[in-house]
Amino acid sequence: MANQPPLQFSLDRSSPVPLYYQLSQQLEAAIEQGRLAPGSLLGNEIDLAARLGLSRPTVRQAIQSLVDKGLLIRRRGVGTQVLHSQVKRPLELSSLYDDLEAAGQQPATRVLRHETEAATAGVAAALGVPEGTEVLRIERLRLAHGEPMAHLCNHLPVGLIDADPARLEETGLYRLIRAAGITLHSARQTVGARAATAEEGERLAEPEGAPLLTMERTTYDDTGRAVEFGSHVYRASRYSFEFQLLVRS
Repeated sequence: MANQPPLQFSLDRSSPVPLYYQLSQQLEAAIEQGRLAPGSLLGNEIDLAARLGLSRPTVRQAIQSLVDKGLLIRRRGVGTQVLHSQVKRPLELSSLYDDLEAAGQQPATRVLRHETEAATAGVAAALGVPEGTEVLRIERLRLAHGEPMAHLCNHLPVGLIDADPARLEETGLYRLIRAAGITLHSARQTVGARAATAEEGERLAEPEGAPLLTMERTTYDDTGRAVEFGSHVYRASRYSFEFQLLVRS
């Protein structure tokens, strides 16, 4: 590998799993774990094939599978370069900021709106307050490695926490809620998908009509009180949700 010590790969030639797939999986893991940093270059296909004792077509197929996933890009005159990995977020009660930080994605935040407004019927129902009640509306753009990842819109009861814009740009919303002595206990969440509007595409650096993941979540504290309602959109090209499914006995 260029610009860093060579990675070590373990290929099982007796396995029924194709060698190209074994290599692509290990390369993908190295990208997701940060051992192959964004912007770094893969070595020449011939050199990599020789080092691993593989044919050049096998190495090319492994690399192409990661190009197709958007993890690598072939640049003429430069070589094959690592792009930012896709964030895989488990479906659990955690914040995007914490998930990005745990994945080594260097999260950053831009606060777009921070104001009180009258709760719409939908927001009021989620927070369990009368329609028209004053609530705090926070809109943020969440970035990773300087690239937009998601547009986050949250509504909270007024006075619940000290959530001034400067603090929101330094840390995640859930951290501020916990710092206020509130214990987050559970949430009700809906995940969906739709096409980006022109405004969303411009905000998230995607073309109009690009696929977006959507999420609506109402979070409750340990007394059963609704403390936050979020309506978020994520770039499907950079983001996915992971589910763990169990057999019901």
